Amino acid sequence: MEAEPKFELASNRNELRYWRRMKILVTGAAGFIGSNFVRYELGQYADVSVAALDSLTYAGNMENLAGLDGDKRFEFIKADISSPIDMGRVFGAHEFDAIVNFAAETHVDRSLMDASIFIQTNMFGVQNLLDQCRKRGVRRFLQVSTDEVYGSLGAEGKFSEDSPIQPNNPYAATKAAADLLVRAAYKSHGIEAVITRCANNFGPYQFPEKLIPLMIANAVEDKQLPVYGDGMHVRDWIYVEDHCSAVDVVLRKSEPGKIYNIGGNHDVPNIHVVKTILKALDKPESLIRYVADRPGHDRRYAMDSLKLREELGWDTKHTFDTAIAATVRWYLDNRGWWERVRSGEYVKYYESLYGERLKSQ
Repeated sequence: MEAEPKFELASNRNELRYWRRMKILVTGAAGFIGSNFVRYELGQYADVSVAALDSLTYAGNMENLAGLDGDKRFEFIKADISSPIDMGRVFGAHEFDAIVNFAAETHVDRSLMDASIFIQTNMFGVQNLLDQCRKRGVRRFLQVSTDEVYGSLGAEGKFSEDSPIQPNNPYAATKAAADLLVRAAYKSHGIEAVITRCANNFGPYQFPEKLIPLMIANAVEDKQLPVYGDGMHVRDWIYVEDHCSAVDVVLRKSEPGKIYNIGGNHDVPNIHVVKTILKALDKPESLIRYVADRPGHDRRYAMDSLKLREELGWDTKHTFDTAIAATVRWYLDNRGWWERVRSGEYVKYYESLYGERLKSQ
């Protein structure tokens, strides 16, 4: 009898495009969004197996995957996607049905200090993965990108999938380059590649250099809260679990070659987010310190995710208010986690970024 195929086209948008029974390689799996996605997949599907790969740089933390070791569907692999040797070893030892690439250097401020590692991971790393997919016959590749590839919006409107690519910082430029490499792999080699571009995420396990966990941690410790410029830079915010559900839907239901924006429909100024956190923690707004803006700071992002909602039937399940409250509670309940993360090299980085700015206020 012929083996049951692992892949088939869906007859309508409410069916999975792929069989649920998949072995997925999730890269960047010990990071913020990657670890949440691993937990989401294992929680949603009894017959999925996940190989969680991470090079465990500063933002990769094995504590983010705590409790999964006993699950037979889970395996951790320490490897660097930018290393052809590492990727040859990993792909030679496994047969993956799909790749979901979260692995990336992501923090704009770090890219402004030194872009070299961003080029290495975000560009060379993606090409390494695509080369292995082509060599090993892995059909499905999902590239997790960012709204920052679009640049900055004016006072009105939202980014659509047809918006021009106009990155304004080194991080965004390397992510845009990666998107083009993925497109080329689809067009040139027939790899069943798709791209998602998401708004700003927040939730459990986010590294505390990012706005929301940074503000929570500083406020808890009654430290100054550094806010760039006038605080009126607007971002579209989405809870990480909603992002994970969107990636899952695109992975399983979308046609090859597609790009999908993922937005939370909650675009607000940064200062609004900061004040919401202070209110939740019952901390005074006097902790806020406006500091010199960073170079190339995009003024406004907002994502139109209508295509994802209409074609694949996805929608968010969390409001911003309920999700931010849940996030604050998580950081309060897991203070030991972020205190360990904020020790050592992070202290040096924080001082180099905000030290002089805070002194000048």
